[in-house]
Amino acid sequence: MTKGVHPIEIPEGVTLPVYMDNQATTPIDPRVLEAMMPYLTSRFGNAASRNHSFGWEAEQAVEIAREQVARLIGASASEIVFTSGATESNNLAIKGVAEAYRERGNHIITQATEHKAVLDTCKRLEKYGFRVTYLPVRADGRIDLEDLKRAIDGKTILVTIMAANNEIGVLQPVREIGGLCHEKGVLFHCDAAQIAGKAPFNVIGDGVDMASLSAHKIYGPKGVGALYVRRRNPRVQLAPQIDGGGHERGLRSGTLNVPGIVGMGKACEIAMQEMAGEAARLRALRDRLKARLEAGLEYVHVNGTMEDRLPGNLNMSFAFVEGDALLMALNDVAVSSGSACTSATLEPSYVLKALGLNDSLAHSSIRFGLGRFNTEAEVDYAAARVIHAVRKLRELSPLWEMAKDGIEPGRLERLSR
Repeated sequence: MTKGVHPIEIPEGVTLPVYMDNQATTPIDPRVLEAMMPYLTSRFGNAASRNHSFGWEAEQAVEIAREQVARLIGASASEIVFTSGATESNNLAIKGVAEAYRERGNHIITQATEHKAVLDTCKRLEKYGFRVTYLPVRADGRIDLEDLKRAIDGKTILVTIMAANNEIGVLQPVREIGGLCHEKGVLFHCDAAQIAGKAPFNVIGDGVDMASLSAHKIYGPKGVGALYVRRRNPRVQLAPQIDGGGHERGLRSGTLNVPGIVGMGKACEIAMQEMAGEAARLRALRDRLKARLEAGLEYVHVNGTMEDRLPGNLNMSFAFVEGDALLMALNDVAVSSGSACTSATLEPSYVLKALGLNDSLAHSSIRFGLGRFNTEAEVDYAAARVIHAVRKLRELSPLWEMAKDGIEPGRLERLSR
């Protein structure tokens, strides 16, 4: 941060920069790091080494973590396959089903606002002769179940719909989707990277056949994740995507990342114990941030429904301001203008475009991701910084001058395109 007079008074207890991008990644919880440390130092064994105590110790740690991950989502430990993260889990689930069930059908259904790890995987399968239906979403960010029902046909083998969106935090009706899929005899995969440990999610109760998880979204380490694969009613068959060694029941070969897996297990255990209280606290912080921004600024718009939403997510558009310019102005508050996986592109967010936003409004959006270590003082500081920055940037916008002069919103929207 540049030296000089700061535009906003820094409250006591606030250390700059303030981190509010917890949908992109979360800091490791100190309790998680403590659990991992022995497996980064003295307990360094390979979990596949069955001939000595170093390997036995590592294997036991992996199995404890498998139980911890399973408990968080209501699964059995034998249904958890460890991977390098949710992207790999998505690839294994979707490509694995496509290959294993090819003789039954070649049709996959997903939605327009999925994470790129799902969309790009589906696009690759289209090159190999699979048909993919991309369901639209309503203005609130949720799919229409009737659209899904109409899309399922005799060749449909998989529906893949995320539980919670990584940009707008909107929760899909997972239980209803699962029920519909099971009624039609279609497998249901769910990218659960954003919801696990933050909001209720139970693979049995929700009728989910496969679920992708990632440790670094729940205060665990990067580079480790898991895929839940249902073993009963129905027993899901998957074709492995990584061969060699037969690790993880042959579904995912490769030496296990024991320290990462231990960290993921501990992160899941903490999330399960603290989820209800943490969700209530984050919801209050998010609502406080929203209220302050709406009280301090005109022409602000919340993207996606507030009723069915992750407790720590707030995605807002600030009309007559470029999102990138706003991010640069907020040089001491870490927020984002969309998904971390697509932040390098100059194109407006495809998620916001799917909601019906025009390019200008989509370009003016900011995602605030509140997390376990954010405080009320940080929320107040961030709100004040955003209000100050938006006002300054709007002073430079000719469209803002027109808005103040009372030109109707419809004409301003056309001019801003």
